[in-house]
Formats: sequence, structure tokens, C-alpha cells
Amino acid sequence: MAVSIRSLATVVPETVLAQDEIRDLFARQPERSRLGVRRITSVFDAAAIDTRHTVIAELADGGSAGGGTFLEPGTGRLLSPLTGTRNDLYRREAGRLFVTAARDALAGAPGLDATDVSHVVTVSCTGFYAPGPDIEIVRALGLAPTTQRTHIGFLGCYAAFPALRTAADVCRADPAAVVLVVAVELCTLHLHAADDTDTVLSSSLFADGGAAAVVTARPAPAGTPLLDLDAFSSTLVVEGEDDMAWTIGNAGFDMVLSSRIPRLVEAHLPQALKPLVGDGREGRGLAEIDLWAVHPGGRSILDRVQSALALTEDQLGPSREVLRRYGNMSSATVLFVLRELLAAADAVPATVCALAFGPGVSVESALLTRRTAS
Repeated sequence: MAVSIRSLATVVPETVLAQDEIRDLFARQPERSRLGVRRITSVFDAAAIDTRHTVIAELADGGSAGGGTFLEPGTGRLLSPLTGTRNDLYRREAGRLFVTAARDALAGAPGLDATDVSHVVTVSCTGFYAPGPDIEIVRALGLAPTTQRTHIGFLGCYAAFPALRTAADVCRADPAAVVLVVAVELCTLHLHAADDTDTVLSSSLFADGGAAAVVTARPAPAGTPLLDLDAFSSTLVVEGEDDMAWTIGNAGFDMVLSSRIPRLVEAHLPQALKPLVGDGREGRGLAEIDLWAVHPGGRSILDRVQSALALTEDQLGPSREVLRRYGNMSSATVLFVLRELLAAADAVPATVCALAFGPGVSVESALLTRRTAS
């Protein structure tokens, strides 16, 4: 019995941040040292990002036309609102994106509507509130009040994988189930201004966005593009436990993102993938993977993955394009890449390997088959 992603939808906030403009905003802060300015310039310019999206509208004009929460009006000086203030904005903005992504995914799933949805799985690590986005989705889409709901929180960039795995397990247990998986992250709520490398790196990468998938084992109408969820794997790189972390501070959530992470990924990735794809002597082997959906945690991450797995530029093209246009939206980002693969004009049958990395360091992976329903 094949469990498939029948549709994928993505959503981003309206406010667009040009990378060079947000770089200059951080660089001209009065507290920045000359070394800090040089670090900001080099890190932002090397990020391979053109644009990102944010729910913080005042960031787009540098404070010249307003502000007061994240930017001082008139001066463009970055402020440091309390965690509660940031989470209030999360509560106001996240629900809208959760609902929009869920509605769009369901509208794009041939043969299914709101009456078919049996389960909702929500994902986020950038804010909290209850009643939460799972209930907002049920109410806004008119789902049955008996819809079973699960929230996967605070796992970081890899959280789409346990969400999809949960959906697949539900569908294997109940072949009639239809699961909405929705991930929304508002990473820019937790931007900080400082000279240290971790803070500068985080400020250069993270963005806001959301994505949703409809997962089911029900037969799809003929001609429907599908991504079958074949297998999942999870591996912890214990020696990197202190190199990637996500904690709650008094002025937002605090990210630890060491420059060692790309090297750790490169060193451990081939071994981490062996349970999923084998090593060529048993299992499929890397050479039999046609397409790759790699979470674009940053340009260096993609470079190291490419080196470790001997991938071509074409194989990493979708991941690099998502990074360029949207930045790193934490858990939602790999779903953007999978959507690119599902919607490709030349969507011939293919074996797909998807990857993401997060605190732990955890390497999460999935094996999928792209096909068209017959």
C-alpha cells in the first residue's frame, strides 16, 4: 500500500527583505565594531540569498516610515523586544499562514475536500499559543470537530520529517485516513543584532514561511502527480550536540549555529544515509537516487552535502533556488524543495531522497518515489 503526498502548497508573508538592504541595516547599527561590520558584510554576501520574507513589516523600510517594536522610528536602530512581545506577533501572524497553507494544499489535492480530512499535524518551533494553529485550521477549513490533531514543536529545521512520518504511520494504520501536515515558521521574530559569528550567521539566513502537504493512501485520480513516502531514517551526530541549539531567552529565542555544522554534516552524512539507501552492495545505493531535496540550511551546508555525496549542480538546483529566493525557513523549507520536484514540468518517475538537519545534531532523511497516478 503506497502512502503518498498528493499535494504541496507554500506560503510566505507579504513583506520582502532584499539581502543587501537587510545586510546594510545590520551593519549600520551604532553598536557594531569595525570587525563586526566586516563580518556582517562577508557573511551576508556569501549566503547565496537574494530575498527573504518576514512578518515584521517595519524591517522593510529600515525604520524610516515607522516602527517602534523592532526598529526605533526614524533612526532605524534595532530594538530588542521581550520574548512575550515577539510571541504576541507570532500568535497574530502564524495562524493566518497555517490556515492559508492548509487551505491551498487541500484545494490542490484532486479528489479530496474538507470532509475527507481525518487528521491534522502542525509543526513549528518559533512560537507557542493555545488553543493553537491546529484548532484554527479545523475551524477555518470547516473540518469535522472529531478531526484528530497532533502538534510537533520545537524540533528545529528537521521537524517536517517526523511530521510526514507521523502522517505515513496514520495512513498505514488506517488506509482511509487523509492527513493535513502544516509547518509554519516565523524565524525573523528572533533576529538579534550582535557581532558574534553565531548571531551574524543566523541573521543572514533565517526567514518566515509555511508549507502544507496532503498525505493519504487513498487511490488518486488518474494523472495526479504523487510523491510516495517509502521510508524514513534518523541519525544523531552526538559530537555536534553543542554546535546547534535552540533555546528560549528573555529577548526572543536564542540560536547556537556553529561554523562546524557543515563539516560535521559532510563527515557523517554517508554513514547516516546507509540505513535508508544502503551502500551500493545492498539497498539502492546513492547512484540510484535520481533527485535530491536537501534542506537549504545555508550555502555551506549545501556545498558540503554536494561534496559528501558527489552530487551534481542539477541535483542540488532546487535546494539552491529555494535558498536564493526564500532563505532558511526552518522546518517548512524542505517542503518548498519537495514542491519544486512535485510540480516540475518534466515530472518523470524518479526516486527522491530528502534530507534535513537540526539540533542534536540530528540528520533526518526520507526516501520517496515520484510518480503519476494511473
